[in-house]
Amino acid sequence: MVKSMNAAIAGLKSHQTKMDVLSNNIANVNTWGFKSRTTNFQDALYSNSISGSAGKMENGKLGGINTSQIGYGNTVSSISTNYSTGSGQYTGNPLDCMIDGTAFFVVGPYRETGTGQGAVQIKNEEIGKNGLFLSRVGIFQPDSNGYLVDNTGNYVYGYAAKDDGKGNVTIEKENLVPIRIPENPKGTAGADGKKPRYNIQTWTIGTDGTVVGVDETNVPHTIGKIAVASVENPSGLEQSNGYLYSIGANAGNVLAMQTTSATGTIKSNFLEMSNVDLASDIATMITTQRGYQANTKIITVTDEMLEQLVNMKR
Repeated sequence: MVKSMNAAIAGLKSHQTKMDVLSNNIANVNTWGFKSRTTNFQDALYSNSISGSAGKMENGKLGGINTSQIGYGNTVSSISTNYSTGSGQYTGNPLDCMIDGTAFFVVGPYRETGTGQGAVQIKNEEIGKNGLFLSRVGIFQPDSNGYLVDNTGNYVYGYAAKDDGKGNVTIEKENLVPIRIPENPKGTAGADGKKPRYNIQTWTIGTDGTVVGVDETNVPHTIGKIAVASVENPSGLEQSNGYLYSIGANAGNVLAMQTTSATGTIKSNFLEMSNVDLASDIATMITTQRGYQANTKIITVTDEMLEQLVNMKR
């Protein structure tokens, strides 16, 4: 009877964890880029009441018998994350964008070289070593220094655009840098010797991540290209603050790159909605509640049996 009590308690704990996961899913049903989670149960440890043995074909010997086992309830084996792409919601803001695919944006704090030359150039395969994060939410905006940042102030990393002065623009493909509005070569240098940056009035972001700004004279300028990160095992990522992911030890190869058909394209004017299936989670919540109630009933019945056993002495 004590074993039945322990099994029921284990069931209560597991179902409570599952309810916690479901409540977090439902609470984030309208959170941009949220990925729903699923609780996985497994049998708890078993003990043998009768150990099995093989039969012996000898005079006076017995045949084989099977093992008889008693379980101790269940436990949570893992909590899985569903990384499927959520639906896109139109916002009308050209700097809002989502990835229609499996990749992630690369964002994070500013990295200084220490030589006064600006942001450090990060190799594509070194994003996790430089304290950068991955994100599925593209709420971008320019800051006062001309950098493209997300709504929490993290710099958006990508590839810089280089203008040879003859109208030919090329994109740096190997090093990640924070995307920044370039200097106007025709501008007048200030006291610090730096020329002013283009005064961008309107923005567009192409499906390949190319960021183009139009200045007050209606001249377009290629600012850079937003990088995306391909993750070998997305389930190995670890949720950080807000909607940021850090690269866990089991994430496998994480490589920053330009968009491809495999990583998915970038959709401007859209933000990714949560992929929570509200109807499914509510139905699962009902079955979880019933499972919890069934385990409480086992505790009640076991308590009644123990009471009857104690009363036999009276």
